[in-house]
Amino acid sequence: MPNDKKPSDISVNNTTNPLDALKTPSRRNFLKTAAIGSAAAVAAPWIGNVQAQEGIRIRMQSSWQPGTTGYQIFEKWAAGVAEATGGEVRIEPFPAGAVAGAFEVADAVRNGVIDGQNWFTVYWPGKMPAGVFLTAYPMGLSVPHQWDMMFGAYGGFGIAKDLYRKQGQELLGYVHHDMNLIHSKKPLRSFDDFEGIKLRMPGGIVAETFAAIGARTTLLPGSEVYPALEKGTIDAADYVGAAVNYELGFWQVADYIIMGPPSTPCLHQAVDLMDISVNRRTFERMSPQTQDLMHDLVAAYSREHYAAIQKANAEAWPKYREKGVEIIHLSEEDATRFREAAIPLWFKWANKDPDAARLFKAHLDTMMDPAVGLITEEDIKGYQLNI
Repeated sequence: MPNDKKPSDISVNNTTNPLDALKTPSRRNFLKTAAIGSAAAVAAPWIGNVQAQEGIRIRMQSSWQPGTTGYQIFEKWAAGVAEATGGEVRIEPFPAGAVAGAFEVADAVRNGVIDGQNWFTVYWPGKMPAGVFLTAYPMGLSVPHQWDMMFGAYGGFGIAKDLYRKQGQELLGYVHHDMNLIHSKKPLRSFDDFEGIKLRMPGGIVAETFAAIGARTTLLPGSEVYPALEKGTIDAADYVGAAVNYELGFWQVADYIIMGPPSTPCLHQAVDLMDISVNRRTFERMSPQTQDLMHDLVAAYSREHYAAIQKANAEAWPKYREKGVEIIHLSEEDATRFREAAIPLWFKWANKDPDAARLFKAHLDTMMDPAVGLITEEDIKGYQLNI
């Protein structure tokens, strides 16, 4: 039967890398302590049998560019999977663009050109409307634990599993990454200043929201953002977080970083999720025990990735100031205006097909949870979902 396991909450017992705990002689105790449901199944006999076999090679392309903090973390995780699975699964990592273009990765996985992906799920809208709700969108869920609630408590992970299977893939888990920043050559101090600005955005609902406030948006793969800023073919660009953007040299071509108000530091992509998924045929070759374990390894990778990115960010922010980059925070009034522009587009995209509506319903339920409280009934009065 297909594995519908949800990402688990693994305690790493103060190890530096969650995978290190899976490589030690106390591996079985670690799994039990972590309350992984498959612990009993990953006993020594099946591992010993698998080690005698050739193993399953997974050629997996990431959206991270080589040499960046993000790609280094991905490589480290990929290298540990073979030992963690007793040799049954071996991941061969590739950086962005190595095999497939930024927007063609999912097709490459479905068609068997590569076996798996670690990409930014913001690229899904071109393949399916529901994809806009697999990652952050303007004024939506704003911190990682809210996404954990949506995927877990409100059933979003099961819906996402279904969506990936329709694309010929098996979703092993989502990866918490960071908020996105806007690097600008011009000082954009309010949303009025976005009028006419040539702005790189990742398409879908994000681009449409900025277009609604007057920006002229364009879609570019990550590798083309720096040269476009350098040449002045765009005025500003959304890209990932502080550390990676510093490593890519954005401070050299843009004097300003545009953020939301302190209450909402990122208005358009506050939690820029990535994924780990594999071709369905590849997944079905794994033993049931390893299918379970791979979900747990991705959950562990998500925590390791998020923590490492945030540490790198903390070290990067002072460097921007040293380079003379000004960090501009938009106002609470700007945030309110942006929400007013975003909400109609939430429902426009959600009502494109039943899958999108079903997934967005999980988002709405989470946003209206009293512990989250991002929106009220009054905020969405007059809007309906076609479920």
